[in-house]
Amino acid sequence: MTQSPYQDYYEYLAEHVITPFYNKRLADLQSLSLQSVLRRKNPYLFKAKNVELAGDLVKGIVDAFLSSQEETIFGNLLEGFAIFISSRLYGGFKSARKSLDLEFRRDDSYFVVGIKSGPHWGNSDQINRMKDNFKAARISLRAAGVKEEIVAVNGCIYGKDRNPLKKDADPDKTYFKYCGQDFWEFISGDPHLYREIIVPIDKEAQEKDENFKRAYHAKVNEMTEDFMKGFMTDHQIDWIKLVDFVSQRSAR
Repeated sequence: MTQSPYQDYYEYLAEHVITPFYNKRLADLQSLSLQSVLRRKNPYLFKAKNVELAGDLVKGIVDAFLSSQEETIFGNLLEGFAIFISSRLYGGFKSARKSLDLEFRRDDSYFVVGIKSGPHWGNSDQINRMKDNFKAARISLRAAGVKEEIVAVNGCIYGKDRNPLKKDADPDKTYFKYCGQDFWEFISGDPHLYREIIVPIDKEAQEKDENFKRAYHAKVNEMTEDFMKGFMTDHQIDWIKLVDFVSQRSAR
């Protein structure tokens, strides 16, 4: 049987992306306590949404907590995959510069790359800071003797951007924004890689998700029981108790 040309990539994704992702999700889930999560939630929002079942409220806060963590965790792990590909193909390496994640030489260019999850990752202040850091990197690299053209890239793991060249009045702040298929092709030279990434993710996730679901259901049930003991009166959510818990000032 012919081995897939992507086999090394599949193995990396299974070992260094999917496995640690599920391990981190599980650890985050198991560390949850009702009080720690409730303190960070808006009780007025739950009331406005007419949430009246303890289980629904608890499931909502657990899901929101996990969701807020997941994109960052997974994005960081896939950033490692992009660095792995670049290191194998071009001798790329993890950058130590501000806002940058990857540096490598290819052809007659020296690339400095900041990797984000999706295309809508930052506000104007954050984008300006990234551009300032691209400029600082160019100045530093030239001072260190880099002779090639230094190309700055904001790479996004998923999404699209129809106008990748982002010009600035200051040429040292000009950069390219490559998203989704364009980003993975930029990293690997392979226009199909963005699709191949899904293959091991699908297989490994199916195997690991059952264990996670069992732990998830147990945690939701545990926290629902705690909520019913602490925040229900006559089998109804006691919203005053809940609001007091979240917002009442401490006694002086």
